Amino acid sequence: MDTSTFTLSPAGSQPADPVNIVRHLIGGAWRDSADGAQFERHSPAHVTLVSKVAKGGIAEANAAILAARKAFDGGEWSGLPGKERAAFLLNVADLIIENRARIARLEVLESGKPISQAEAEIEGAADLWRYAAALARTLHGDSHNSLGKDMLAMVLKEPIGVVSIITPWNFPFLIVSQKLPFALAAGCTCVVKPSELTPSTTAILGELLIEAGLPAGVVNIVHGFGDPAGTVMTTHEAVDMVSFTGSTQVGKAIERAAADTLKKVSSELGGKNPQVLFPDADLDSAIDAIVFGIYFNAGECCNSGSRIIVHEDIAAEVTRRVADLSRKVPFGDPLHPDTKVGAIIHQGHQDKISSYVQDAEAAGAKIEIGGAPLRVAGLDGAFFAPTVVSGLTPDMPIAREEVFGPVLAVLTFRTMDEAIALANGASYGLSAGVWSDSIHTCLEFSRRVQAGTVWTNSWMDGFPELPFGGVKESGQGRELGRYGLEEFLEVKTVQMRIGRTRAKWI
Repeated sequence: MDTSTFTLSPAGSQPADPVNIVRHLIGGAWRDSADGAQFERHSPAHVTLVSKVAKGGIAEANAAILAARKAFDGGEWSGLPGKERAAFLLNVADLIIENRARIARLEVLESGKPISQAEAEIEGAADLWRYAAALARTLHGDSHNSLGKDMLAMVLKEPIGVVSIITPWNFPFLIVSQKLPFALAAGCTCVVKPSELTPSTTAILGELLIEAGLPAGVVNIVHGFGDPAGTVMTTHEAVDMVSFTGSTQVGKAIERAAADTLKKVSSELGGKNPQVLFPDADLDSAIDAIVFGIYFNAGECCNSGSRIIVHEDIAAEVTRRVADLSRKVPFGDPLHPDTKVGAIIHQGHQDKISSYVQDAEAAGAKIEIGGAPLRVAGLDGAFFAPTVVSGLTPDMPIAREEVFGPVLAVLTFRTMDEAIALANGASYGLSAGVWSDSIHTCLEFSRRVQAGTVWTNSWMDGFPELPFGGVKESGQGRELGRYGLEEFLEVKTVQMRIGRTRAKWI
């Protein structure tokens, strides 16, 4: 591939960071695995050793769950006033900001994302902890005083109990911060398992929780793989809820595993998110948003705008301009301050991305730009070129399935009905976008599209106050906002009779 047609950030010196030693946090203490097992994580961009990680198994998962159970049943956390839980969460937010440089650098080394993006995500994570603190202080139930003069009732909102939190590798610190502070605000205790590919920043968060004064056992962290550690966390009888972010395939497996104990499952899964462009769209804004939406985090994002559905009248122009702008996006060394797109998480995933493109080309699609791994001078890691694929039919896998890479699928339509049919034709329903100067067009599309979030004339704006989640095979439940807090609550009805007014049955 001729890399001169792309914008590449030069490789700097190889990182010389000391190897990060990662242990489990169980019952307030840092532990190695009982059998001494470890695994290693190398940088996907620089191929240097980043972390040596304790490999947890059944024993560690069981111990962490029992510690969380003991802490919850003891009431030391769940019994605190909301004001005190809020103060703790605010303290954690401050500590995150104090440690943001350290957290961001480890995030870059383990995930391959650009340093500028990682720094912004850490700032966003701190904001999530602050917002959850506000929810902790405003959490309340309801009273009902209109049931009759001799009746009064209360609806109590209580923490669900012990929560298993399983997080992915693409946004390690941000996604745990979309879950954990909300669970803590509700009064729950937790066991967290980060991805084995990006364990270090979650371990740092554990350090900050201890520094902030969290009682032992309220948050426990187990490192390891889905089998066996994750399996124990989703099947153990002492776990009341599982909160999972990851692939739809794994999400379905968790649902099946949790069914035997009827524990609650909240899942944020995959997406094949469309941006639909009508002829009256502001193309300058739309094309920039398309390029951002597909290349942000190297396309390794459930919210990636991985397909555009473009009106036939403007399809050729949009495709050409997207390809032209794609060449200007800086790909390369994630530690370079100008880089906007870093490395692919590992070689196996890069091979998967390549296979989608190759299969589409073999089926008659046209590769407008890219379509192959990208060589970055001075780096031996996995990189994939910005890729735009046109000439697709809706039944092609690249147009329907989650590629999870910097690969944009282009489809066309003539009518609103056709656009809706294409947008809703995938099995996912996480996010969607519409571009038009007509408010009527935007509203009609927003009402008819099957998605948990719809952006009009924008893409991937986000606020802690607004709920996030999907429909269909994109998952169930919501994160963020007050809806995200309520995922971690049970509702209890208390009915009280005033005086001896109950009529005798016999």
